[in-house]
Amino acid sequence: MSTNIEIELPESLPQERTPYALVGRVYAKPEMSDALEKRLLTLVEPTRLEEGAMQYHVHRDRHNLNLFVFYEVWRSKEDLENHLKQPYIQSFLKDRLSYIEGDMEITWLSMASSHPS
Repeated sequence: MSTNIEIELPESLPQERTPYALVGRVYAKPEMSDALEKRLLTLVEPTRLEEGAMQYHVHRDRHNLNLFVFYEVWRSKEDLENHLKQPYIQSFLKDRLSYIEGDMEITWLSMASSHPS
């Protein structure tokens, strides 16, 4: 029986009226850097098609090719929670440690600028 990996998301601030956003950083094992890039890129298209996905980008550092940064903006916390339950995300979460050193570093963002609705 397969168990889902759950990530606890911080609550939105009471005054928040903007999308739910985050920046993540992962360091690939040097021998897995290209494989990690390929794997991360497979997540882009299906994620962008999800309900509530406003932005989803994967970046690779220009100087440290083992560093990947991803930026996500979701219409709501609930939309991100649903995203994290998707089979392709669960699959990545379950095998991510075979690609990366340490674990993902996530910075949870509250958008300070206005956002067009």
